[in-house]
Amino acid sequence: MQTKYGFHLLTIDEFDRWLQTNLFNRAISLLQNHHTWLPDYGTFTGSNHFALMKSMNDAHLERGFDMIAQNITTFPDGTLAVCRPLDRVPAGIKGANSKGICIEHLGNFDNKDTVTALHHETIIRVNALLCREFSLIPTTSSIVYHHWFDLTTGERTNGSGTTKSCPGTCFFGGNTVETAAEHFIPQIVTAASGHASATNPSSTSGGEQAIVTANPTLNIRCSPSSDARSIGSLRRGSSVNVYARQDNWCRIHPKESHWVAARYLEF
Repeated sequence: MQTKYGFHLLTIDEFDRWLQTNLFNRAISLLQNHHTWLPDYGTFTGSNHFALMKSMNDAHLERGFDMIAQNITTFPDGTLAVCRPLDRVPAGIKGANSKGICIEHLGNFDNKDTVTALHHETIIRVNALLCREFSLIPTTSSIVYHHWFDLTTGERTNGSGTTKSCPGTCFFGGNTVETAAEHFIPQIVTAASGHASATNPSSTSGGEQAIVTANPTLNIRCSPSSDARSIGSLRRGSSVNVYARQDNWCRIHPKESHWVAARYLEF
């Protein structure tokens, strides 16, 4: 880990260990995903991480923020930086900051930059590791895009009204709720499930464990009904905990209303 200007630059594996050796007091229920737009890939040299973060910090101070807005910044080379303490509320999305963590992915993903393989892995894993740390199930309710919130009201509108394109019109297939549920969330689910089983054998306590058998994915719905809104999906082979049953449905979150069809689970 390298530290400069109060920012900590880490590899994704170092970030994993850093999370496990630190304690956090703030309740977290939301992971915000953004792109910086500028700086973009063209301004990244491979060695100017700290200079770019200082530039962003200075720009945010000029806008009246108390420090850099985002808690975490990811880079094209697969590294990431803890910029704003995780216990400090970010200035990321109006109406969604108090229990949120703001993650800025360096790049312009409005049909300009193409996510590198290393960046892709870190973007997925940082979301998965934060889900593990704060006991979040990856869905479009717990992992959100800036584009889904109205800039004026702070209300979640799923892309209508006055919005930004952030994290980009080409970010993991698009910036809509539907593209996130299809292309982004399943990769985080897979990463989170694999990491939990490898590093924390007791992580399944509190619920009955099951394996997803649907092919290729199983929809997570906001209530126990096939007509209910889909808030994410699970890939075949994913491991889940079942906390309650209702008719032919299983709730896979200890508190939130996240339901899947029982016939696609193997206990």
